[in-house]
Amino acid sequence: MPKVFTSEKQKIGEIGENVAVKFLVKHGFLIRERNYTKKWGEIDIVAEKDNKIYFIEVKSVSRETLENVNRETLDQYHPEDNMHPWKLKRLARAIQTYILSKHLDEEWQVDLLVVFLSLKDRSAKIKVVKDIIL
Repeated sequence: MPKVFTSEKQKIGEIGENVAVKFLVKHGFLIRERNYTKKWGEIDIVAEKDNKIYFIEVKSVSRETLENVNRETLDQYHPEDNMHPWKLKRLARAIQTYILSKHLDEEWQVDLLVVFLSLKDRSAKIKVVKDIIL
């Protein structure tokens, strides 16, 4: 059954995650899992490269959405700022659960991929923020 989007924001998020997966694969990552979800948090992408596990959080924003933001705010808008302390706490809990449930002993880190989408042009730009602290 195809996924049903309840909001435009969810649609943008799903497209952004798909773009992020393609980007990671292109850069030599093996995707181990997507949307690992527990009541207490979610991991967007779990990937592996060079015997290291990467927990990837994806933040997506469309150019069309940004055009609705006034110019003063646009210059100061950074989607990565949406990583609020409660979001980081939920992500940390999900990561702890994942590590314990999979009995992982590999080195790991948390990265953030910010995906800027232009739906009209069908293009994307990705900003990588490596090794964020939870």
